[in-house]
Amino acid sequence: MTDTLRIESKSRLRSTLRQRRGILSAAAQLAAAQAVLHSIGNLPTWTTAQRIALYLAVDGEIDTRPLEQQARLLGKLLFLPAINEDNSLRFVSWHADDSLSTNRYNIPEPPTTAMSCPAAKLDIIFLPLVGWDLRGRRLGMGGGFYDRTLSGVAAPLLVGLAHENQQIAEIPQDSWDVVMDYIATDTALYRSQGL
Repeated sequence: MTDTLRIESKSRLRSTLRQRRGILSAAAQLAAAQAVLHSIGNLPTWTTAQRIALYLAVDGEIDTRPLEQQARLLGKLLFLPAINEDNSLRFVSWHADDSLSTNRYNIPEPPTTAMSCPAAKLDIIFLPLVGWDLRGRRLGMGGGFYDRTLSGVAAPLLVGLAHENQQIAEIPQDSWDVVMDYIATDTALYRSQGL
């Protein structure tokens, strides 16, 4: 597949899958966010993981607030992604009482003075996604922020959070795309079948 066709294919998929999750009611979204907690409880490293990166949901992504509450109750240290000038991410310490400010994409981030943690020092990174497949391939929003940041980083467990209806047979793969280790959905936990 040529680069142009792959980009067009990803763009069409992104649009279709965003519509799929966009039709979910607020009640269905809340139920999915709660159900994902059960899937996460089955992760092999969940109980021992201490440094966890979350995201703040936008555009119908799985809401991480229930996960945030559970992680805080368990005493885990939380981090949120913040966008650097070069469009890579840094993971910034996030405390419950932090005042968040919005970045250039109108997504809340912790204060710029907050402590950062290198991605390789995190135990689990939970990633938002638009689509996924059983090989652990992830279709994001198209900015490449996570792919750019996690390229060559092997230490953290990468877990995509998704609605079950975001699964498709095959996500088009580019050489720079980072593959997830697990996908936690509102109905199951899937271990990546690899490439």
